[in-house]
Amino acid sequence: MVIWQSVLSVEKCCGRGRDDILKRIMLIVAYDGTDYHGWQFQPGVPTIEGELNKALEELLGEKAQVTGASRTDAGVHALCNGAVFDTETKIPAQKISYALNQRLPEDIKIQKSMEVPGDFHPRHHALQKTYEYRILNREFPLPTKRRYSYFTYVYLDEKRMQKGADFLVGEHDFKSFCASGAVVQTTVRTIDGILVEKQGDEIIIRVWGGGFLYNMVRIIAGTLMEVGRGNLEPGAVKDILAARDRGSAGPTAPACGLTLVDYKWSCQGTFEMIE
Repeated sequence: MVIWQSVLSVEKCCGRGRDDILKRIMLIVAYDGTDYHGWQFQPGVPTIEGELNKALEELLGEKAQVTGASRTDAGVHALCNGAVFDTETKIPAQKISYALNQRLPEDIKIQKSMEVPGDFHPRHHALQKTYEYRILNREFPLPTKRRYSYFTYVYLDEKRMQKGADFLVGEHDFKSFCASGAVVQTTVRTIDGILVEKQGDEIIIRVWGGGFLYNMVRIIAGTLMEVGRGNLEPGAVKDILAARDRGSAGPTAPACGLTLVDYKWSCQGTFEMIE
């Protein structure tokens, strides 16, 4: 069972600064991203944002536009992405999740809904987010895990992978781990921690930090798999960082293995999954 726990009070951190007629609602959204072209709305193709907007407009009878915390790529999953929207509805904020879930497809479900201050922004008030990349490392693939993990039969040494991952912790220029052509002001980011662990026949790469570049976690995963296979030495990760060249890092791991598993916000509160 998953429970979302609010640790901080919304009213103590942010002022409202908005017309009292409108209220801002935050949604904690879980989804299987397999059949979607990412979070961000794109005309003519299914997206998470598009499905949320459509369901909200049907429920509220008014134009709705959600703003997401993480604009995840096509095929990437989430347990706890955040989104806010403004509304005039009289429906109690905590009840919106129940009503909205009746209108959403089976692979998108709201885990919690709540009112937040009018100036709260799910990206600007983000403190930390955590991704997990799952690798199924066994002789044969398992059909039941194909949507949520990347399969490889080549043996991966998770201890070597952890040694390589340790070089990535801290503040660095992650240009080598950013998709070519991405437009950003700076490629400097801070990774607070990386843990590589083996659970049965799965290897899980858990990465947490304040923010990530486009495809950054998937490129990290692809590079660490090269270390795990023995194609790179763990110390090569330090050289890849220093190179500041996308071509020096490993491949971008497939989207299916990546899930956004935890999010913390400085103002709205901290939401943790308790099993």
